[in-house]
Amino acid sequence: MSIRIDKKIVGYHVKEKEKAAPEAKRAEDKAAKKAEIIRMHEKLERPEGMECLEGATYKIRTPLDDHALYVTINDIVLNQGTEHEQRRPFEIFINSKNMDHFQWIVALTRVMSAVFRKGGDVTFLAEELQAVFDPKGGYFKPGGRFVPSIVADIGAVVEHHLRRIGMIEPDELSEQQQLILKQKRAEAEAREQQQNPEKKTLTETQFGQSSPAASPAEASYPASATLCFKCNTKAMVLLDGCQTCLACGYSKCG
Repeated sequence: MSIRIDKKIVGYHVKEKEKAAPEAKRAEDKAAKKAEIIRMHEKLERPEGMECLEGATYKIRTPLDDHALYVTINDIVLNQGTEHEQRRPFEIFINSKNMDHFQWIVALTRVMSAVFRKGGDVTFLAEELQAVFDPKGGYFKPGGRFVPSIVADIGAVVEHHLRRIGMIEPDELSEQQQLILKQKRAEAEAREQQQNPEKKTLTETQFGQSSPAASPAEASYPASATLCFKCNTKAMVLLDGCQTCLACGYSKCG
């Protein structure tokens, strides 16, 4: 739209841009900082100038094989040095001397690495892997924890790593709960010793205290303990008329 000026122009001045209100400026700065936050996505590559990533290697030894599995999970640090700094898994490698598992291990690690780089909530991987059962049967780990398959054991390692980097909140028992379970465990062991006073002596006589036959799974909790459905540990005993787990505190009575 044009404006006709009939009078002679004798001077001029440039109108300055109005300064934004302090609140509006703070909001703009906050939005700009928020926009700079880097999130995990599939096109994210290794940081420039960094040829290595921080990670951890976990050893898995099973009674099904003479050779152990070594699981390495490398992480990438996003928004390093800011209040939004976070560590996310970037890739996973599994190595073993046993070549019988080579094919499915390579396939599993490639798929899992792709899921890690995809971003989002990757904690479901640990849950899904731990739900895999071996048709030939599982095995007990030291401490009485039952593992249904080697894949489930790998899933437990992934869950442990995600807890370490803060992607899964720890569900550890409080000091008071641990004290109560310790007392209950002592009561259960004392009661079982009274009912079977010759059982311990028989075990020591036949095998000796340091015999491999007395596995850590059997020595950690009372021999009469059954498998807990929550933590898969052979630590469920009858206490005060209710089945209670001495490992995680789960009780069928609530």
